[in-house]
Amino acid sequence: MIWTAPEVTRPEGALLAPEAELLRGLLDWHRSTLLHKCAGLTGEQLATAPVPGSNLSLLGLIRHLSKVERIWFRRSFLGEDVPILYYTPERPDADFDDLDPAQAETDYARLLEEQELARKATAGVPLDTTFANTKLGTVSLRLVFNHMIGEYARHNGHADMIRQGVDGVTGA
Repeated sequence: MIWTAPEVTRPEGALLAPEAELLRGLLDWHRSTLLHKCAGLTGEQLATAPVPGSNLSLLGLIRHLSKVERIWFRRSFLGEDVPILYYTPERPDADFDDLDPAQAETDYARLLEEQELARKATAGVPLDTTFANTKLGTVSLRLVFNHMIGEYARHNGHADMIRQGVDGVTGA
C-alpha cells in the first residue's frame, strides 16, 4: 500500500490570551499548516520539486523543519548532544537534496516527534528564560518562539506554491 500524508486539523488557538499562550498557539497553527499542505500526497508527490531551478519540495520542507526544530529546541535550548538531522559539512542542504520518497512516512513521523519533543521541553517554561546559543550568545525562549513562527510562516508560503505546482491544490 502506498503511504499518503494524513489529513490534519489545525488548532483554533486563542485570539486573546497571555503572550506565552499566543506564541505557543501560533507556532502550533503554523506547524499544522505545513502538514495540512502535505495532506493526501504520496511520498513521490512530496518529493517533487515543481519549480524549475529550485530544490524546494514539501518533503524537503518536512525534513528541513525537523532539523530546525531539533537545533533550536533540543540542541540549543535543552543542550542535548543529539546529531543535526540531514546535515554534514559536505552536504549542508541534504534536507532538501537527499530525498527518498520511500522514506517520506519516516521523515513525516520524525517531524511530528521533533515538534512534540519541543512542546514538552518548553511546556510551562517562561518566555524570559535564557540560554547560551553557540552562534548568537545568550537568547531567550521568546526569541526562539518568534524565530520558529517566522521560519514556519516563510516555508508555509513556499508550501503553497509547491503544492499548487504538484497537483493544482490551492487554499489556506
